[in-house]
Amino acid sequence: METPKTLQAAIQHFSDYENCRKFMVAVRWLDEIIRCPRCNSEKVTYLAKARLYRCYGDHPKQKFSLKVGTVFEDSPIPLEKWLPAVWLIVNCKNGISSYELHRALGVTQKSAWFMLHRIRLAIQSKSFVKLGGPDSAPIEVDETFIGGKARNMHRSKRERLSRNGGMQGGSGKAVVMGMLERGGQVRTQVIPDRKHNITEKIVRELVETGTEVHTDEFQGYYNLKDGYEHKVINHLEGYVRENVHTNGIENFWSLLKRGLGGTYVSVEPFHLFRYVDEQAFRYNNRATKDNPLTDADRFQYALSQIVGKRLTFAEVTGKVGATPF
Repeated sequence: METPKTLQAAIQHFSDYENCRKFMVAVRWLDEIIRCPRCNSEKVTYLAKARLYRCYGDHPKQKFSLKVGTVFEDSPIPLEKWLPAVWLIVNCKNGISSYELHRALGVTQKSAWFMLHRIRLAIQSKSFVKLGGPDSAPIEVDETFIGGKARNMHRSKRERLSRNGGMQGGSGKAVVMGMLERGGQVRTQVIPDRKHNITEKIVRELVETGTEVHTDEFQGYYNLKDGYEHKVINHLEGYVRENVHTNGIENFWSLLKRGLGGTYVSVEPFHLFRYVDEQAFRYNNRATKDNPLTDADRFQYALSQIVGKRLTFAEVTGKVGATPF
């Protein structure tokens, strides 16, 4: 399968539908034997003028496109625009806004916004493999607050919150929790609050028992001493004590907030988990000394995740479905 190596090459390569078709076939069917997404039959034929396939099985909806059964399903936007959009979101280090994508691809801003959310669904990583283990690198655990900056509020709202005590700490802000294996992967989760029964439960769900865990002095992690080699760094005294620190996860928060504050500017709490997952994907698929991934590798991996996922406009606008917590 021919994969472009740069953005310029990707735009040129995928401007030809035949290249898009061959690439999608290779992504969806590793043996490149096309099968009907409804009956799994191999008895299909390609209708070139309509850009559709026809299955000879005895069932409704015999015709299907390469988008069926993927995050691209039911989209009138052609693959010639979808594939460069995927390249952009997975390789732009701070993300790409819907307005920038709309200008780059010539689609409406509303369509670009929906496209980006569909791609974010594809690259969400819900791994069941726990971080850590007795011989692993330390796991850094921390949480951060998103939104609610006083200087961005209207004066009347700022004064009202100040009178009610709502300007202190994380009041009125969304909470994101993260666990990072030093030199490895990060796991993130939007949580309703910082209560210890929530933070401790998530650590136990995502980190192997017996792992060395580093946290700050937050009391929500106090009980991790039962089952983990829990080491605490008090940030009032310093940020590093020998090998104990949370600088890795703090660096991830910096990357996340650079995108949220610079590229996306204003993110609704309802959608926050999608933007967090987007940044986690780029971080987990970054180039390292031991794993020198390229932009093409990242793009190809993202495309391998599009099958079997669907996001409707009703879901993304909150008319159906549930919040992440």
